Amino acid sequence: MQALSIKDLTKTYATGTKALKGVSLEIPESDFFALLGPNGAGKTTIIGITTGLVNKTSGTIEVFGVDTSTEPEKAKMQMGLVGQEVNFNPFEKVLNIVVNQAGYYGIPRAVAIPRAEKLLTDLGLGEKMDQNAMTLSGGMKRRLMIARALVNEPKFLILDEPTAGVDVELRRGMWEYLTALNKKGVTILLTTHYLEEAEQLAKHVAIINKGEIVESGTVEEVIAKHHTGDAKESPGYRGGRLEEVFLKLTSEK
Repeated sequence: MQALSIKDLTKTYATGTKALKGVSLEIPESDFFALLGPNGAGKTTIIGITTGLVNKTSGTIEVFGVDTSTEPEKAKMQMGLVGQEVNFNPFEKVLNIVVNQAGYYGIPRAVAIPRAEKLLTDLGLGEKMDQNAMTLSGGMKRRLMIARALVNEPKFLILDEPTAGVDVELRRGMWEYLTALNKKGVTILLTTHYLEEAEQLAKHVAIINKGEIVESGTVEEVIAKHHTGDAKESPGYRGGRLEEVFLKLTSEK
């Protein structure tokens, strides 16, 4: 079963800009998948169309076999989204932000409150639950967005630049939590500019440039195909090789 199946997806904006030029992509169930590309390459457009926030021009998207065009609500029930922008009410209490999100999925408060409390505790926000969201640091706000995205217990979690502006320590804790979540069977789609993180975390990777997928496969396959360095120079070290491949595939010729 594919968690996400995209076929011949195109998006042309009213301005005439072609954001996606026939993208096809498959993410296996329980995968940790990194979608990488320069700014403006089409990553966020793919996520927007998948989650119903952006209209496609043509093509098909299925989430666990559910067509997002014909059964959008059923597809959305399977997904959790952590977008790039912090988009919750800063004057609202941290716990209420997560509990209210559960309400959109029809989850009763008797279920939502203990679930939200556990998520927030697991993400290191247990002591902040009764505080207003504006009191949180940038990294804690990102964690709150992850808790909110997980309250409906999605099988597919989409993370669009989740660690932008987050300090190293908080980032490491976030990745440990998400890796454990993935091991429990949750499929994760990640976009990030921290290529070393993607190299360490992801099983599969796709690189998009100017609206087209220029390479995809397992992280090791993609690196082996394009990496020119001598692996013997740094035994056991993976960091940096994906970055070299990324620059090679996305730089202007």
